[in-house]
Amino acid sequence: MDKISRRTMLAGAGSAALLTAACGNGVGSNGAHQIDIRVDATQNYLFNRYPGTRDLASRASGVLYMPLMTEAGLIWGGAFGRGALRIQGVTVDYYSATKASIGLQVGAQQYAHALFYMTPTALEEFRRATGWAAAADLRYATPEEGATIGKATTEMDPVIALVFGQQGLIAGATLSGVKYTRIIP
Repeated sequence: MDKISRRTMLAGAGSAALLTAACGNGVGSNGAHQIDIRVDATQNYLFNRYPGTRDLASRASGVLYMPLMTEAGLIWGGAFGRGALRIQGVTVDYYSATKASIGLQVGAQQYAHALFYMTPTALEEFRRATGWAAAADLRYATPEEGATIGKATTEMDPVIALVFGQQGLIAGATLSGVKYTRIIP
């Protein structure tokens, strides 16, 4: 019997983590109605828990809400979720977000995030771009508190990124990228 190399074992574990993240995200349906219900709940939670975000959303040209991102990682990791882009409170497009990461990481977590496009140009560039946002970060999340330490390209001024509602435990330092893709649910 051949020995399994450490690289083969890590590749298998990383593949399993990606499959787990994509299959277990809990969205439950590809329907637009289901996504809208989850986005409404996420928006209400955000506005009630962090009242300043209501004003931020009213000043934004558009807001991309991702109600549930599920992430898992062991050296290699991945995350997946679906959400909606709203302009003046009306859903105009649906998106999926896929994240891949590599580095010292272990665990699984779920979280929501919102991207506030503060200028019409930033919103237009997002809607026409390939959708990648790269990040190098050091992060942690526990059920009691969650934080992201780092500077993602989506945290710069015309776009404000807010991650909230983190549950689970994932720790490490990673290099990651997120791809937002327009979908037709």
